[in-house]
Amino acid sequence: MVASTSFFRPAPPVHSETARTARESLSRREAQYDAALVRRFLDDGDESAFAEIVARHREKMYSVAFALLRNSADAEEIAQDTFIRAHRGLVNFRGDSSLGTWLHRIAVNLSRNRYWYFFRRHRHTTRSFDCAFSDENPATLSSLVASPAPSPVDQAATTEFSTLIAQCMERLGPGHRDILTRRNVLNCTYDEIAQAFGISIGTVKSRIARARSNLRVLLGKACPEFAPGSLPSQWFEPARRSGGVEIIRA
Repeated sequence: MVASTSFFRPAPPVHSETARTARESLSRREAQYDAALVRRFLDDGDESAFAEIVARHREKMYSVAFALLRNSADAEEIAQDTFIRAHRGLVNFRGDSSLGTWLHRIAVNLSRNRYWYFFRRHRHTTRSFDCAFSDENPATLSSLVASPAPSPVDQAATTEFSTLIAQCMERLGPGHRDILTRRNVLNCTYDEIAQAFGISIGTVKSRIARARSNLRVLLGKACPEFAPGSLPSQWFEPARRSGGVEIIRA
C-alpha cells in the first residue's frame, strides 16, 4: 500500500534559512553603524563621518544608476548628486528606514528623472555601425571594431519591443510602475523593496505579480501577439545551438 502524499509539503532547505538569517543580521549591523555615522555628522559636525558614508555606499548608488541609465558617465553623476542631496538633506533624515534605503530612494528618483528626460529626447537611439564617419571618410565603425552586435533586423525588433515596454510602463499606475522598476530594472531584492515601501515581503510579491499582470494586459492591447494567453518563448527566434542547448534571441 502506497501512502498518500497529497498533504506533503517539503520543508524549506535549512541552509537557505540560515543564509537569510545571516543576511538580515548583517543588514541590521550595517544599519546600526550607518546610524552612528549619521549621529557623528549631525551632532558633532564630523565631516569624516559623511566621507565614510560616501565610501560605504557610493558603489551601490553607482550600480543603481547604471542599471537604469546604462551609461557610466551618467551613473557617476547620479551617484555624486545623490550624496550632494544627502549632505544637504541629512538633517531631515528621520531614521524611519535605514540610511542605505534612504540613499537608494534618492538615487532611484534621480535616475528615473534622468532616464525619462533622455527618453523623451530620443537619446536612447543610436547610430548604425554601418554609418560612414563622414562624407570625406567612408570608413565605418564596424570595419574597425570586431563586434558581436545583432543584425539590423534583430536590433530593430529589440528596439521596437523595448519601446513598447517603455510605453506600457508609462501607462501603469505610479505604484506598479515604481515597484516593477525597482525589481526588474534595478534588480532590487524583495527585502530592499519591502524596506523602501514599508510593507511586508509577501505584499511586495503580490504587488509585483499584479503589476506584471497589468503590464501583460497593456502589452496585449498594444500588440495582439503579446496577449496574456501567448507564451514568452513565442516572442523569440532560435539563434544557435550550444552543446545541445538552443540559445534564443529577441
